[in-house]
Amino acid sequence: MLFAARAAPLASLVVLIAVWGRTLSGVIAVLVGLILVAAVLSAVHHAEVVAHRVGEPYGSLVLAVAVTVIEVALIVSLMASGGAKAETLARDTVFSALMITTAGIVGLSLLSATLRRPVVRFNSEGSGSALATIGALAVLTLVLPTFTTSSPGPTFTGGQLAFAAVASLALYLLFVFVQTIRHRDYFVNPGTTDEQHAAPPTNREAMVSLGLLLVALVGVVGLAKTLSYTIEKSVLAAGLPLAFVGVIIALVVLLPEGIAAIRAARMGRVQTSLNLAFGSAMASIGLTIPTIAIAQIWLPTNLQLGLGPVQIVLLAVSLFVSALTVVPGRATLQQAGVHLAVFAAFLAVSVAP
Repeated sequence: MLFAARAAPLASLVVLIAVWGRTLSGVIAVLVGLILVAAVLSAVHHAEVVAHRVGEPYGSLVLAVAVTVIEVALIVSLMASGGAKAETLARDTVFSALMITTAGIVGLSLLSATLRRPVVRFNSEGSGSALATIGALAVLTLVLPTFTTSSPGPTFTGGQLAFAAVASLALYLLFVFVQTIRHRDYFVNPGTTDEQHAAPPTNREAMVSLGLLLVALVGVVGLAKTLSYTIEKSVLAAGLPLAFVGVIIALVVLLPEGIAAIRAARMGRVQTSLNLAFGSAMASIGLTIPTIAIAQIWLPTNLQLGLGPVQIVLLAVSLFVSALTVVPGRATLQQAGVHLAVFAAFLAVSVAP
C-alpha cells in the first residue's frame, strides 16, 4: 500500500509527460483515467499524513488550499483555450464545487458517521462561521451578477469584478486568520481522544508526503486537462448540457478531499470532515474569483459569473439546509439524508436542466 501511494504520483507525472498535447481516445483514454484515479487516491493518503502531522485545523487547510490551487489552474488553462464552454466554465465549476461540498461531501460524511453512532457532534461555532462566509461569498460573486444592470447579461463590469475579487480574497484570508489563530479551538474535534489513536509521523515523513502530495495534485490537474477534450466530446455525444463539463471537473478535483472527509467522519472526526468540505467550498470562491479576475486581463473570453434561476434555488436550499445542520452542533441520519437529497437534485438538474 505504501509503495503504491508513493509510486502513483510519479507514475502520473510520467504518463502526463507522455500524453501531453495529444488527443486521447479509446483504450488510452481509459488507461489515463485509471492513472488519474490512482493519483487521486495517493493524494488522499499523503494529505492525511500531512494533516496528522500538523494537526487540526491546519491539516484541513493544507488540503483545501492545495486542491483549490489545482482547480484554479485547471479552470484558467481551459478558459485560455477558448471554446464554447470558456465563458461559463468558471461559474459552472465553482457552483458545482459549492454543491458537491455543502451537499454531497457533507451528506456522505454525516452518513458515514451516523451509521456508526446515532448522534454525532461537532463545533457549531466554527462550522457556522465557515458557512456564513460561504454564503456571503456565493452571493457576492455568483448571485449578484445575475441582477446587476451596469453590463449586459449575467456579468460584472470591470470595477464590479475587481470589488468581488478583493472582497472574496479578504473574506477568505480573514477566515483563515480566525481558523488558525484567533479561534482555532472552534475548528478542532470535540474531545481529543479520537485524534490520539496513532503517533504522528516524523517531520521527514511529513515532508516526503507533502512533496508527493504536490506531485500527485500536479498529475491530477494535468491528466484531467489532457482528458478534458475527450470528456467534453463525450458529454456532448451523450446529449448532456455543456455545463456538465464543469460538474465533472469539480468532481475530479474534489475527489481527494471528499474521500479524506468521509474517512475522517467514519473515524468519528466529523469536525475534520466539515472543515474539509466547507474549507474547500470557501477556497474555491475565495481563491478562484480573484485569480480569474486577474486572468481576465489577457483571457480571450467574456466572463459570465451569474447563476440562473434554477441554480440560485439549489444554492439557497443547500445553504439553508447546511445552516440547520450546523447550528445545533450535532447531527443524525436524518440530516445526512436531507443533504444527499439536495445533492441528488443538483445532479439530476445538471443532467436534465
